[in-house]
Amino acid sequence: MRYVVRDTKGSIVSLHREPVPGSDLLPLSHPDVQAFLTGTDGKSFAAMDADLVRVLEDLIDVLLRRNVFRITDLPLEAQVKLFERKHFRDNLQSHALNLYAGQQAQSPASMGEDSATGAMSDLVPFDWANSDFKV
Repeated sequence: MRYVVRDTKGSIVSLHREPVPGSDLLPLSHPDVQAFLTGTDGKSFAAMDADLVRVLEDLIDVLLRRNVFRITDLPLEAQVKLFERKHFRDNLQSHALNLYAGQQAQSPASMGEDSATGAMSDLVPFDWANSDFKV
């Protein structure tokens, strides 16, 4: 059960765990609560969060390539999570269908590579995927 606050038209404008002035108690399964949680365009908060995570990953890659900060500036737990996601995404892209025959597709992560060596400056200082390290 959640406490909802409605506007003058009757639409839910906020959802609360604790009672607030002017709120009504509704179950999470109520259609109005579900409509509020999925948003106006039908996207859920989970889907929007997943989209935002991808944007943040790409932003971190850009900042690393431009030497705004180093991966080692992040806490170790954050480094591990970023490397796990990077390796997972790289593996997914390596199995993707290449629609541009004769051309090698570039992933967003590989666009900052040195064309002579193909190496990234310090994006992956340690192979976390093959380590025994546990957080």
